[in-house]
Amino acid sequence: MGHWFSRNIVEPGKLPMLLALTSFIVTFLVTRTIVRLIRAGKGPFGNVSSGGLHIHHVVPGVVLTVIGGFGAVGSDRHGIGAAVFAVVFGIGAGLVLDEFALILHLDDVYWSDEGRKSVEVVVLTAALVGLTLSGFSPLGVDDMTAEERQDRATFILTLVVNFLFILISLVKGKFRMAVFGAFVPFVAIVGAVRLARPGSWWSRRFYRRRHRARARSRIRTYRHDKRWTKIRRVAQDWIGGFQERVPGRDSTPS
Repeated sequence: MGHWFSRNIVEPGKLPMLLALTSFIVTFLVTRTIVRLIRAGKGPFGNVSSGGLHIHHVVPGVVLTVIGGFGAVGSDRHGIGAAVFAVVFGIGAGLVLDEFALILHLDDVYWSDEGRKSVEVVVLTAALVGLTLSGFSPLGVDDMTAEERQDRATFILTLVVNFLFILISLVKGKFRMAVFGAFVPFVAIVGAVRLARPGSWWSRRFYRRRHRARARSRIRTYRHDKRWTKIRRVAQDWIGGFQERVPGRDSTPS
């Protein structure tokens, strides 16, 4: 195990990324636990305020993210400084993305349905960083052999084709497939060849006069959302604590 860790994590310079990911996940879980305790009125924790102003935890998160980011840029990947700043960055990013929905809506939506976007973004971020640590490269470059990498034409063609699949998935309204497709090209291909979601740019542009395609798109989207939305909401409730409805405690704790 130690040899594997040294060969695959330490030697390639991935230790700072691993530390950042670990501190990011731990910070998010600890933060969610604390705010759930505050919301339920349990434990010694309480909201942070200064002069009557409620301080959201995104504020120290931004400060730590800036410190950790600039510190990591100025550090060597194999030095102790990089490891320390990676942890600082991971903690800051965890605090910031836990209130991503608040930043997006510029409103205190932490415990509302809009607040679920924070959990989605945190899970998506952790998954993508995990893929990077596992050796996946954006746009499928990791799938190429050494000979193909030396062939500039093949290299560029692979990048362009995979980028097109990702772009088509995006304009078809399939954001998650497009994001994961940047690391796993097969996912982007699936998003690119299937019907676009209603309301997407592709649907407005190409389904305007194709009534059957527009109808099939609506039916397929309805069935997909009906099948997966409930599962996704259950996972979000379990991770984010949205099921814990306490009257009078729906403001964002810090």
